[in-house]
Amino acid sequence: MRQRPIPRRTPGNLPSDLSGFVGRGGELSELGRLLDASRLVTVTGAGGVGKTRLVLTAARAAADAAAGPVRPSDASGPADPAQERYFDGVWLAELASVRDPALLELTLAEALGLTDHTTRPPRTVLAEHLAERRLLLVLDGFEQLVDETADLVRDLLRRSPGLRVLAAGRRPLTLDGELSWPLAPLDPEEALALLIERTSAADPAFALTEANRAVLAELCARLDGLPLALELAAGRLRTLSPEQVLSRLEDRFALLTGGSRGALPRHRALRTAIGWSHELCTAGERLLWARLSVFAGQFDLDAAEYVCAGPDLPVDSVLDLVGELLGQSLLVREETAAGVRYRMLESVRIYGAGWLESLGDARRLRRRHRDWYMGLATWCELDWFSPRQEEVAALVEAELPNLRLALECCLDEPEEIHLGQYLAGTLWFFWAGCGRLTEGRHWLDRTLEGDLGLAGPEYESSRLKALWVLGYVAALQGDSVASMSALYECRDGAARSENPVAGAYAVHRMGCLALISDDMPRAGELLGSALERYREAGELNSNVLMCQVELAMALAFQGDLAGALSLCREVRDICEERGERWTKAYALYVLAYAALDAGGTAEARRLLAECVAINHTFRDLVGLVLAVELLALVTVAEGHPAEAAVLQGAAEPLWDGVGMRLFGSGYFNAPRLMCQERAGELLGAERYASCARHGRTLPLGALVERALRGPEPAPVPAGPLPRPRGATERAERPMVHPGAKSRKPAGSPEGEPAG
Repeated sequence: MRQRPIPRRTPGNLPSDLSGFVGRGGELSELGRLLDASRLVTVTGAGGVGKTRLVLTAARAAADAAAGPVRPSDASGPADPAQERYFDGVWLAELASVRDPALLELTLAEALGLTDHTTRPPRTVLAEHLAERRLLLVLDGFEQLVDETADLVRDLLRRSPGLRVLAAGRRPLTLDGELSWPLAPLDPEEALALLIERTSAADPAFALTEANRAVLAELCARLDGLPLALELAAGRLRTLSPEQVLSRLEDRFALLTGGSRGALPRHRALRTAIGWSHELCTAGERLLWARLSVFAGQFDLDAAEYVCAGPDLPVDSVLDLVGELLGQSLLVREETAAGVRYRMLESVRIYGAGWLESLGDARRLRRRHRDWYMGLATWCELDWFSPRQEEVAALVEAELPNLRLALECCLDEPEEIHLGQYLAGTLWFFWAGCGRLTEGRHWLDRTLEGDLGLAGPEYESSRLKALWVLGYVAALQGDSVASMSALYECRDGAARSENPVAGAYAVHRMGCLALISDDMPRAGELLGSALERYREAGELNSNVLMCQVELAMALAFQGDLAGALSLCREVRDICEERGERWTKAYALYVLAYAALDAGGTAEARRLLAECVAINHTFRDLVGLVLAVELLALVTVAEGHPAEAAVLQGAAEPLWDGVGMRLFGSGYFNAPRLMCQERAGELLGAERYASCARHGRTLPLGALVERALRGPEPAPVPAGPLPRPRGATERAERPMVHPGAKSRKPAGSPEGEPAG
């Protein structure tokens, strides 16, 4: 009997379509044909012609086809080519808010869900990730970085044979093999259908009638069938009759076309539509429109009220004015993990920015924007040590384009470089705790390289903070030379300026370097000294608790499990009292380590499952891979060597993203070697390698799901865990101190790995 197709889920990050897509059936079919014919297709056209909507609709169709049922091995007929071509998903990278060329590759890596803690160039990370994958990458809004985008796309396409790119922009990338397809405006029937659909959504009483058909058709014609212009007109039809809208548009058509005499009609029509909408706004609406143009990407109401309000725009009027701009389709409202947020379409934002420049107020507004986001970062740093930790991570993620803009603003004026140092340092929790080490290193290096001593000694604390955060980030990246240089500079500067808190952070991070370098006596000395300094300074936060966990690790590796347990239980209790989860995950790791040594595999699994879930939530790759490695050892101790081998294999790509595997540490490497030894003996070399290969193919989400689910029960004892053989002296050390009692965990080898 023929088997039923098996559903599958193709990964990707395409946003949901919040409003219906009208028309363009022929264009969608043609775009699909072009993607069949070329690995690079660029949809070009004026702003507002509908490039983004068309490209996203085509991308969703490709994703739906790729995510369809997988045909079983005995099914007849050819496989669906879309499933093969986009097996690894359809991914969107929105580039409109990226201004710094150095952030282009990072933004693309973020869009693909890549977390990389190493010092490798982001392009290398991208190329290695894409090398053996089959996926569609959608690029939108690259005009301001067209040369850099073209260079990146050319390189990735050459090095990634399974990659296809669908781009949307006002101009092509001009690359060999590119199919550039100019998008025309909507035809008259489609334009009328879009206008009616959008107007009816805002005003259910509105309908197309014989009486208004002609004037509405004329309105569509005057707007050249541009979707954005039609959306703006629909916003006005809530309050004006079709005749009034057409009349006002005709009065301003010649006046508001703007641009060069040789500009394409649809460019002039778009500026006309936006300009006409601007003319119909009240003075307050126009002023808010101009001031909102300083935001990059999304923003919330609180930010809009702070940045935009003033004597000429009372703060209590901003909410109503935002509502009016929403009603006129000049703003878009979006529900996100960080709450309700607003966004301007790029063409509308650019128009507003032009008005802000003409008002001579752009520099002042950019500084107010910077000040708001410096304040937001300050509050987020404080809230990181609270039950709002996950909410803070989502908020900073959503605000990253605006935080980047604020950092750029700090760097524009040499005498204000200290503000950039403060902001880059204050975001330590995001760089280190949420998988953003590479970007954090970028901004920390820039703010410190630009330090010309112009800010004055009164701002030394900002510089010291940037230095210890740089030392922290560089250490996690495996760049010990840069880390130690920054930390020594911070320690000496803290002594000169009598800043005990900065000195404590510098000594703490020096202890971290000693820990991952296997110098446990030195690590214990430095971390203990840092804790004393923190206590004397009255400092208590996630960093201080992390210092206590790291001291516990140093003690555990030296055989003092009782001391390590005492420290980590105290950390766990404080974290639970304060609602802190990020540091708690590391305490759970040490507690699981001790539980496994005592033979408590069930307790170790429970602790590590929570550890994995927390680290995955915060995108902390270091914590996640350490937990997975130890969980693999727990799994083989429970008698599931095949599943343990799968987890071992799945951890390998994670270490590639962290950098030096297990930091080159024999202590951190011991669980992996013990697991590999035991699972290899039980399975045999060939089957162990097969299971590990299967693990290497697991996407991160699938690995986490598998780790949390756990293996099926196994009834037969697996026997004691061996001490690893054939490694270097440092790597041969047992998991705990040499005098630890050997345990005999129960369980037995199981069959083929699940999944």
